[in-house]
Amino acid sequence: MNIFMRRLAPEMGQDQTKQQIEKGLRLYQSNQTDKALNVWTKVLEKTSDPGGKFRVLGCLITAHSEMGKYKDMLKYALDQIDTAREMEDPDYLTEGYLNLARSNEKLCDFQKTVSYCKTCLNMQGTTVSLQLNGQVCLSMGNAYLGLSVFQKALESYEKALRYAHNNDDKMLECRVCCSLGNIYIHLKDYEKALFFPCKAAELVNDYGKGWSLKYRAMSQYHMSVAYRKLERLPDAMECCEESMKIALQHGDRPLQALCLLNFADIHRCRRDVDKSFPRYESALAIMTEIGNRLGQSQVYLGVAKCWLLQKEFDKALDSLQRAQELADGMGNKLCTLKVHCLSEGIHRSRGQQEELREQVVKFLQCVEELELYCGMCGEAIGDRDQKLQALPCSHIFHLKCLQTNGTKGCPKCFKSSIKPGFV
Repeated sequence: MNIFMRRLAPEMGQDQTKQQIEKGLRLYQSNQTDKALNVWTKVLEKTSDPGGKFRVLGCLITAHSEMGKYKDMLKYALDQIDTAREMEDPDYLTEGYLNLARSNEKLCDFQKTVSYCKTCLNMQGTTVSLQLNGQVCLSMGNAYLGLSVFQKALESYEKALRYAHNNDDKMLECRVCCSLGNIYIHLKDYEKALFFPCKAAELVNDYGKGWSLKYRAMSQYHMSVAYRKLERLPDAMECCEESMKIALQHGDRPLQALCLLNFADIHRCRRDVDKSFPRYESALAIMTEIGNRLGQSQVYLGVAKCWLLQKEFDKALDSLQRAQELADGMGNKLCTLKVHCLSEGIHRSRGQQEELREQVVKFLQCVEELELYCGMCGEAIGDRDQKLQALPCSHIFHLKCLQTNGTKGCPKCFKSSIKPGFV
């Protein structure tokens, strides 16, 4: 909650505005969300102080984010940036653009997120703005991951981690560790995918006595996904249950949806599709309501895999088509790659040569666009569970290739620095 409390300074004007904002915070922290929203909405209506208006909008943005009301979150973020522009204060502008970036990230509008994050990083504010840069880099990393631009995502996460260490910001470090776990899920280095959320859980245990329980819930969820990928299904179920319990207590709809998706995937791994389908359905209902298109595409991929287990190929293709439409809308190339891969398998089993060739071509185009191959051996990255290593430039290689060949620098960076005609 420290972002709410920052800069409740004398220039905010009326003491009453400040007192009412703090009253709302106390209510919010004691889980009385509706009462808190009521207090803040009244402040918004009555205050004539721009600083007070900006702060209360910040409270409303965070509250609506945690409830999964992303369209309302965006509406308040737009009001907040207008207020910041009136005040002509670079610190307020930086925070306003960060909240706009976050709102668009939640609504899976990743190109806008990147654009707003770049605006934040270009702002010439004071040390207050600089303290937000770690959060800006985290949001930018999440957006690049949503666009399947893995090197830039990793680069942004590494920067966010450096800001967290420099500012001794354990909460930010916890969130970045969860995002790093997520990127390694996509790249299929499942040991790293487990290591980072475990590190986040350690931070919660060591430093998180006064933190919101959402940090514990978040780390448990990401651990659960990694355990599932490692086929440690009882551990996956235990962590997901712990995360879901906290999400239900706090009315955290976005996390409830992610847990439902993960429960469905766990049951699918056990080949129990009767338990998978209703959980996919519940996850999809929440994700559609809140606008999580990335989650929706993952639901449709999971549903397609269930239909494949039952040899219902037409139904599987229908689900894949829906996943493809969502992926195209967001620009998520990895989801598109998975669609082509699964479609290829269906057409191969049916002996449909023309459709098969089409899917193979599209699949290879995706692999090329994603640059999902090791710069040393040339083999694919992310097609099976393998140990990976990122160099300081954020290019990713097979760990075994780096150990075998050694490197004094990055081979990919070296190749791109050679000018044509001088080779």
